Amino acid sequence: MWAEGWATAMAARDGPDIRLDLRSDPFAVRDALGLLRTEPGFRALGPEAGGQVEIVLAEVLNNVVEHAYAGDGGWISVHLCRDAGAVGIEVRDHGRPMPGLCLPDGTLPELGGEIPEGGFGWFLIRSLTRDLKYSRDGTSNRLSFNIPLDQ
Repeated sequence: MWAEGWATAMAARDGPDIRLDLRSDPFAVRDALGLLRTEPGFRALGPEAGGQVEIVLAEVLNNVVEHAYAGDGGWISVHLCRDAGAVGIEVRDHGRPMPGLCLPDGTLPELGGEIPEGGFGWFLIRSLTRDLKYSRDGTSNRLSFNIPLDQ
């Protein structure tokens, strides 16, 4: 799909699943999240669960753009699948691996005189998800998690 001159995202529905493929670019992330909001399966989640999914995906995708690809081009694949009690999400990319092949612990930064610009993303991700897992397979990063629908 072409959106505002950027080859950004393609959504394909596979039954109740939603798949997104997007460039590693902040504008592509924005456009992909906008596209996601138009999907009937996403809208069926309702505003609260849909908002949680969108917050987590925004944090995860922006982390991939900023840290895994760090300005290099590349693609990110997202797969969402809803079951009775949760939305399962898998994000794959071919960027740099997580440091130490481990997820950040999500500890909030110390709040002194000035509020830091970053450091809250992994806290949010860990707070809103369950079964958060990271793995590296060759040149591919895989992050998977569930977002409960009854929070």
